[in-house]
Amino acid sequence: MTAYNNLSDSELTILLKAGDVKAFDEIFERYSRVLYVYARNMIRDTDEAQDLVQDIFTSLWDHAAKLELRSSLSAYLYSAVRYKFLNLVSRRKVRSDYAEAFQALIDEGDYSTDHYINEKELIALIEKEVVKLPQKMREVFELSRNAGLSHREIALQLGITEKTVKNHVNHALKILRGKFDVLAILVWLMHR
Repeated sequence: MTAYNNLSDSELTILLKAGDVKAFDEIFERYSRVLYVYARNMIRDTDEAQDLVQDIFTSLWDHAAKLELRSSLSAYLYSAVRYKFLNLVSRRKVRSDYAEAFQALIDEGDYSTDHYINEKELIALIEKEVVKLPQKMREVFELSRNAGLSHREIALQLGITEKTVKNHVNHALKILRGKFDVLAILVWLMHR
């Protein structure tokens, strides 16, 4: 009998594509809580965050046979949450608190369309660079920035020290700062 909790995300994805319910259950067990925290940090509404995550997993199961990952399963799931959130925001004509926070960034910073092609392209460029980070660094960085986990929570989840987590996050930010200016990274982080 397969111990699903010992399988890698890649192995679970293969089983999921074949219609394995237990593989789906394990993926749900691994990611539902962190995706909920991530969604809750963006939406700021418990029920909507739960609904959003439920929609992600329903869609994952419904489209499992056609699932094609370009990067890791976790990156795919976090991107799905971001995509659903952006759809929610566009349907509501942008929540007032989100709009106010973004306007404050624009007002205080040197942000203009002259400096950036557009916000969407900027986010896509930064996300491409995040995917290029070394695997462990990327995993730590995504758990920190996307899932909103503390260094301690990440250390416990990955079985590494808090200092290692801090080093990975700091090094990832240093790499990103070497390719983008601070304001660009702040705009990207606002979309997490």
